[in-house]
Amino acid sequence: MAGVKVYTVENCPYCRMVIAFLGKHGVGYEIIDLGRDREAAREMVEISGQRGVPVTIADGEVIVGFDARRLREVFGRPITAGIYDTVIVGAGPAGLTAAVYAARKLMKTVIISEKIGGQATWSWSIENYMGFRMITGEDLIRKFEEQVRGLDVTLELDSVRSVQKEGDIFLVRAASGNTYRCRSIILAPGKHPRTLGLPDEDRLMGRGVSVCSTCDGPLFRDRPVAVVGGGNTAIQTAIEMAKIARSVALVVRNPLKCDEVYVARVEEAGVRIFPHSEVSALHGEAALTGITVRDRDTGRETVLDIEGLFLEIGLVPNTGFLGDLVVLNEQGEIIVDENNHTSVPGVFAAGDATCIRGKQIIIAAGEGAKAALAAHEYLLMEELPCVPVPAAL
Repeated sequence: MAGVKVYTVENCPYCRMVIAFLGKHGVGYEIIDLGRDREAAREMVEISGQRGVPVTIADGEVIVGFDARRLREVFGRPITAGIYDTVIVGAGPAGLTAAVYAARKLMKTVIISEKIGGQATWSWSIENYMGFRMITGEDLIRKFEEQVRGLDVTLELDSVRSVQKEGDIFLVRAASGNTYRCRSIILAPGKHPRTLGLPDEDRLMGRGVSVCSTCDGPLFRDRPVAVVGGGNTAIQTAIEMAKIARSVALVVRNPLKCDEVYVARVEEAGVRIFPHSEVSALHGEAALTGITVRDRDTGRETVLDIEGLFLEIGLVPNTGFLGDLVVLNEQGEIIVDENNHTSVPGVFAAGDATCIRGKQIIIAAGEGAKAALAAHEYLLMEELPCVPVPAAL
């Protein structure tokens, strides 16, 4: 297809996934970096109405974000494959590590995920992953992905809609309409950002309201912004945005939950902190123009004129697609034992969507390795030998 344009910014994981998708399907494209071309940024807003990336333009078709279903409708092709030894749902640290270990056991493996890296890619800086004094989430996940792509593992950018068991075989159905048949499953779907639940939030999402500061932050250079949240990710976002935005406000509902090392840094960055407060209203028609911040102790309200609002208020497990397949806890997390077994034989789970305490990249990676080894052991015990590994699809 001729004339495909992808509007991106540097270090945007969703932009990289669109580009990877187009490359895999042999689609030629032009990359337009909005971080370097301010006029192009205005052009993108005119065409799409969006203040967030990626935006893909193809023959007059506008595709906002990494929309796996729409991309497959426009550019994709159906999947034809036999039975896999394992299907890995999710391509975050847990899923990608599981793929490496599955490949080493010569298991015929496919990873299905609508995004690569999960929430790890949203980290401006990671200072507690062994082997690196400091690395961005984007760079760390790129290293994970490079290792996986060097193995005989199929990686499909798609979204899983349901999982069913028929006899000894599991059927994994994706948003694209493709169905994957497998003998075991490793669930590593991760979590998605929690939102405020305010009126007009959906309408203003991508038009000033954002859940991915590494994606959309560069579009708010020299503009006033606010960050909501009190954990490490929220504080890091506020610190990084203070380097490029005109001003940064931090709205914290409860006491700060970040590591002590970040407290002094956020104060030094000149971030205005609203403690014991919450965002009670969003303002703006075509785009965000401001927010109302309410003090939870006094009820006093303050209107802030801002153009960007970054939500860092926690995450929700991506387990809705499972239905009643496996047992979940009250938080919607997958219950696993110490060896990553779920309540269903042949189904294993790892990463932040499980009940394992300690939601850290290094823990998720380790759990992914354990899940793959458990899946391999399951296949051997069920006397279902791993099928020969064919050439990459």
